[in-house]
Amino acid sequence: MKRLTTLAMLVGTLFMAPLHSEETTVSSLLPVDLPPPTTAQSASAFVPSVVNSVSLAQMGQPQGLTLSGGQFQGGIDFTLPMDQVITNARLALNLKISPAMAARNATLQLMLNGQPLGTVPLTATDSDLSRYQLDIPAALMVSSNNLSFKINDGDAMQCQRDLNDKYRVTILPDSRFELEGQQLDVGADLSHFPRPFFDSMQMSPTTIAMAFGATLSADAISAGALISSWMGIEADYRGISFAAFHDRLPEQNGILIGHPGEQIGGLTLPQTTQPLLKIIDNPANPVYKLLLVVGKDEHELRAAAWRLTRGNFPPQTPALDVTAQTIPLSKPYDAPRWIPTNRPIKLHELIRKDQNLTVTGIWHSPLQVAFRAAPDLFLWDGETIPLHIGYRFPTENWIDEQRSWLSMTMNDTFLHNLPVNKQGALETLWRKLGGDARQESFDMPLEPYMIYGDNQLSLYFNIVPKENAPCSTLLNNNIKSRIDDDSWIDLSHTRHFALLPNLSYFVGASFPFTRMADASETVLMLPQNPSETQLATLLDMAARSGNATGTALGHNRVVLGVPTGGGLQELVRDRDVLAVTGMEQHDFNHALLAGSPFITHDNTLGVRAPSLWQKVQRWMAGDWAAEGLEADRYFSSNEAWRGFISFRSPWNDDRLVVLALGSSDEQLAHLHSDLASARINAGIRGDAAIITNENGVRSFRVGEQFPSGQMPPQMMVVWYANQHSALLAILGLLVGSLAGWLLYLALKKRERKRLDPENSK
Repeated sequence: MKRLTTLAMLVGTLFMAPLHSEETTVSSLLPVDLPPPTTAQSASAFVPSVVNSVSLAQMGQPQGLTLSGGQFQGGIDFTLPMDQVITNARLALNLKISPAMAARNATLQLMLNGQPLGTVPLTATDSDLSRYQLDIPAALMVSSNNLSFKINDGDAMQCQRDLNDKYRVTILPDSRFELEGQQLDVGADLSHFPRPFFDSMQMSPTTIAMAFGATLSADAISAGALISSWMGIEADYRGISFAAFHDRLPEQNGILIGHPGEQIGGLTLPQTTQPLLKIIDNPANPVYKLLLVVGKDEHELRAAAWRLTRGNFPPQTPALDVTAQTIPLSKPYDAPRWIPTNRPIKLHELIRKDQNLTVTGIWHSPLQVAFRAAPDLFLWDGETIPLHIGYRFPTENWIDEQRSWLSMTMNDTFLHNLPVNKQGALETLWRKLGGDARQESFDMPLEPYMIYGDNQLSLYFNIVPKENAPCSTLLNNNIKSRIDDDSWIDLSHTRHFALLPNLSYFVGASFPFTRMADASETVLMLPQNPSETQLATLLDMAARSGNATGTALGHNRVVLGVPTGGGLQELVRDRDVLAVTGMEQHDFNHALLAGSPFITHDNTLGVRAPSLWQKVQRWMAGDWAAEGLEADRYFSSNEAWRGFISFRSPWNDDRLVVLALGSSDEQLAHLHSDLASARINAGIRGDAAIITNENGVRSFRVGEQFPSGQMPPQMMVVWYANQHSALLAILGLLVGSLAGWLLYLALKKRERKRLDPENSK
């Protein structure tokens, strides 16, 4: 690995001009709303070191950053946590260089926040990959940063055509800053929340610790799930996970949830007559903080957790008594992050505030329009989703309008190349006669299967200059191409209807639990004495739900153990159930899986053998694709695994159970990283999905599926006929044969009467 630590760079660093003229102090490095650490704090607290990294992928460039064609410079913005001071920084730069570029002996210049970092050679190696490490002056690393790249040989290539595939440098997505720093004491102040537990400036994944008392209670876990789901919303694309602590304190920052006077790891929660939020120093190290969420029952804990997620605390507020809270109730499919289905939606409504639908110059990045949708959207065969695109190319005489296109892709699937001018003989003739033949709109029908839970529409103006275009036009950034504000997509004629269970809906959008985004129709179920890993997995699932919908689980309910009667059984009868367990929880698993297609024996998961009547029922329903035997064999052949199973609720045939489980807590802990993998997510489907380190994910459909959603009874008949055409053909043959046989008997009888009337009397 090459080390660019030359004497010139060191000398340049020593004499580098400061970013501003003021003297750099600890106070100046702090955010304006954070108090500097006091002398007493500095003397009593050990200031911990922080080691982390942030990659190009985490900066929002999952495919890396490519410099090609006439685009010889580019950059990327990234942020760092505001409560950390960087003391040591290094850039691991990984490049992929095309052979033509390597042959030119060009260099790549790097700049950070306007200050030069040096240059690296773009030369040929044994492979087309080059790896470098650069030491970065720590003083350059601030909260908001810009890293820029420029190919120094760009001026020599600016007049060459068709450079896209020839001269190319890609800064790979695994390029990263490796950082060391010190954690600042932000003070015991609720107004900083969600800092120090989560910093919106941090671009890398974060882990939040939650601690509960010695006696686990459903109301405390429910409040934890509410907070976790809100944290999932705030984390957005960054990624977030949770560590659960049972009667012990986290070593660093953590959230403690419990009842007044309850002890957690030797710390006694305050006595209070109303819900309380309080932030204190961690006894292990005052630099770290503990947030106390205290309430005497489910109602008070829910109120305290909800108030915490609302924020807007006055400055210098170490504690707050919470008054009664009004938590809004969701309606079906009202998730803020899901595209509405009651009207056409303009594309400009779907983009972020920092985006727009206009690009400048020839060389630019594609316009990305990301949106999420309910995964159970249904259309009849032959129906499509209309997409209307209004667009405008620049009107420059040096643009080759015959070879310029607006390229459209949806979820990496090519849709269409939209031309600058209308196509056709008459349109071409009219254009040659001086008429206006510009095409500035297009209606694109989208097939229903193209719409997923998470979608991305990509639009790229591929502008090609004419062969005789002057060199100055190739770098002309004064031209604009844009998508019009009247561009829209319309899902208003879709229905919400699907066959369940379907685990692909769950991993994609936490469906069907997110049908009511606030979990008002969901029960979160755990064994009577769950392990810390099982608790953490449930909190992770709550965070995924909040991230998918943009709504916190304000009305979730937690049940410990399988209810056998009373109010809890009434509760689960009206709700879907999301459960987390391990194979060592024998009693819980046996009770929950009773009557389901799955069965447990010791530490082995299996599939029940269907009875003869069940086989006949499934055959008559046209369900001939069950994989129960294959799934049972696969379950029994793997000892270390984790995954999901799903089945009809034993308390209500119209409800669903999804169970996350693992052969051990060690395996269950891998589920979080599994669900961060696009490859594994794509492989989860059916009603059973098992993940192993060796084989990845294997999915099966074991039990029967049932329809769920909005479908009128008369349309259900049509849908059923469409789904079971083979069965209807067999029934039609049987009915036709029976009718033909009866008609044959009737005709024979009539024949006898006609030919032998005497004997037929």
